[in-house]
Order: sequence, then C-alpha cells, then structure tokens
Amino acid sequence: MAAQKPVLIAGAGLASLLFARSLLRSRIPFIIFERDQSIAFRAQGYRLRLSTEGLDAIEEVLGPEPNGFPKFWDRCGKTGGSKGFAGLNAVTGEELEESTGPSPPAPEPAKDAPKATPTQPGKEMLFSREGKTIGISRGDMRALFLEGCEDHVRWGHHVTGYESSPNGVWAIFRDGSKSEEGDLLVGGEGIYSKVAKQVSNGKLKTYDTGARGIHGQAPTTAFKALGEGVWRILDDTRSDGKVFAITNVRPDDMDDPDIQFGWTMGGQPGVIAPPNNDFSIIGKEAADIAKSLTANWHPRIKPLFDQMDEKNAAFWKITCSTPSGVPEWPNDPRVTVIGDAVHSMTPAGGIGANTAVRDSALLGRLLAEAGGWKEGITAAYEKEMRVYGSEAVAHSYGMAKGQFGVTIDEDTSPTVG
Repeated sequence: MAAQKPVLIAGAGLASLLFARSLLRSRIPFIIFERDQSIAFRAQGYRLRLSTEGLDAIEEVLGPEPNGFPKFWDRCGKTGGSKGFAGLNAVTGEELEESTGPSPPAPEPAKDAPKATPTQPGKEMLFSREGKTIGISRGDMRALFLEGCEDHVRWGHHVTGYESSPNGVWAIFRDGSKSEEGDLLVGGEGIYSKVAKQVSNGKLKTYDTGARGIHGQAPTTAFKALGEGVWRILDDTRSDGKVFAITNVRPDDMDDPDIQFGWTMGGQPGVIAPPNNDFSIIGKEAADIAKSLTANWHPRIKPLFDQMDEKNAAFWKITCSTPSGVPEWPNDPRVTVIGDAVHSMTPAGGIGANTAVRDSALLGRLLAEAGGWKEGITAAYEKEMRVYGSEAVAHSYGMAKGQFGVTIDEDTSPTVG
C-alpha cells in the first residue's frame, strides 16, 4: 500500500489552523503554506463574537484535553450584564430601542446556487453560552489554534495555484516552484484565494461593497463610561452616509491597565477613504480618520477614539461573497476550499468566523472518519457546506444592506482578487 501523502493547506488563517488541529488529533499528515513570514506579521487585534455553532465546532476539533477546548474557553471573554447587546446613538449617547433591524430580502438566487433565506438574528443568538456573549481577539484565537502545528507550517510560501493528477496534487508557489505531492489541497487563504478561483473555474467571487472600515484599540479606561456589554454605536446624522462602531466591554478585564479593548468602525460607501485606497497603511493615518469621524460623538463614547493606540489602527475593506449563495462547480476530489475563500461576509451579524470554523470541523471530521483522504470526501463536504454557507452569506448581506446601505449587483459590482 502506498504511503499516505500529506494534506496540503494554503493559508494559515483561522479556518486553516483549526482544520490543521483536526488533522493533528486524527494523526493525518499535513503541511500548511502561509505567505506571511510569521504569525505576528500583521495586526490581529480585533475581537470576534462566537456563536453557539462556532463554539460547538471549535470544541469538537480541540477536544476535552486541558490544552484543547478548556484552554481556549479560559481565554475567551464572557460578556453579560443587563444590556448584553445594545445600540447607542453616537451623537446623543442614548440607547437605541432596537440594536438590529429587519433584514431585507436577499437577491434572487442564481440558477446553480442552493436556496438561501436570510433570517434576522435576535439577541438570544448572541448569548451563546451560559447566558453570555462569548468573544476573543482574532490574534489570540489564531495563536491558540496554531499550538502543536508549528512544525507543520512553511512560512513565506505564497500559493498561487495547483497541479493535480489522479494520484495526488501539488501546490504551486509564486516563484513557480511546487510543493511535495499531497493527497488533498485545501484552499483557506482568504478572499484573495487563487485556489478558490482555480477550482471553481472563476465561479467563486468576492465583491468589494465599497464600504470601508477601521480597526482600533484603546486602554480599558476609555471604556469606563460604556460599561459592560456588546455595543453597536450608530451615527446616522452625516450627510455622506452612516458610520457605525462595535465594541465588547468585558467586566473581568476592565481594571487591568495592561489590557486594551478593541473596536471596529465601518462606514457606508464613500464615508471612510484610506489614502490612495491603500489598505496596507496602518497607524496614525488610520487613527486620524477615525478621530475625525467621531469628533462630535458623545463624551460617553468619544474616549474610545481619542485615547486609541494610534500605531495599531488599520484600514479594512468590507467584502461579501455572492449573496445568492455559494455556487456549484464540478467537484475536484483532490481540491476544496474553506472559510473566507469560499464564503466571505460583511461584519453584520458577526458570523463570518463562526461559519469558517464550521468548515474546519466538518472537513476534518470527514477525513478523520475515513482515516485520511478518500474519493468523495470533498463532494460530501461541499454539499453540506453550501447549505449553511449560503444561508450565512445571505444573512450577513441582508443585515448589511438594511443597516449600512451596502448593495451588490452580481453582474456589475467590482470583485477583489
């Protein structure tokens, strides 16, 4: 019997690393190829809100061992309080009656896409465990998932495509070189995934909504007036469009001077304009724009921006995959995609990362049950992923369209990558 070849993984983001942890527990060989030079290459400070489904997927993969899910759970923040999740008027500081509005219908689905019906999340969706909202910074999450996989990562390897044969697959790098032969290639390298474009024959698309955002951090003292809760802050007084911010104030960390809380700001198309549309710019230029946008915000909220750690401010694009659903393409038994590479989402609803980790758990489970790669695994994974992935994208897009004026025309809107 031929020796088992490794699973090749493109990208070392959240979905890829959690998938790798699943392979590690199953003792299936794997190699991760990441274009960055190390895990600390870029700022990863903003927080992710974890849903019940997301936590269940992470727990399934990491397992009950002390250095598995219990260690991850201990690192998570648990936010409750009387508000839990609430909206604030940015200018008056008053609480909004509803923190989420009804989602408009998604576009008509494409003929080859599964049916996807967006649903409106209630506050109960945000209380994912123990009656609390569970959150963790992206950087902490990524570092925890990496544990045990360090020796399997090849840093500085940018995957730009692949070659396959009946007996294996090779990743191709930017310099034209190839990886060793693998049993399976999994593209998890985000919205610019070349693997996704190739395996789907261009059907997988990520749209640039035109909306932009800024991530930032500030000392815990800046958040004192807000108090515990997950807060959505909205400024709809501007003539050029709405601005929103989301932050998570955790009581256990409030008095720790060595901890910073993060916030995420977004604006409707045209409101936030990075210099030369350059998203590699971080630091003072991003911080100055955030301060300018919040200059007239209420004193209860304004310290988040006045006291920000300027060096960690960073721009970001708001993107979204095809709103009508994850398209179908001829299945390749040796190649598939996970996470943002197959279903990128807007920040509305906070379900992008939660859907990505579901991919990791599902594909890892199928491989574990089979003892490694087998014919039909990618087809089974894609069939199930298309259902929940399409629902999640439609949900996210519907909320963003209703709240922030984001619109996508699948025929004319610009794409990224």
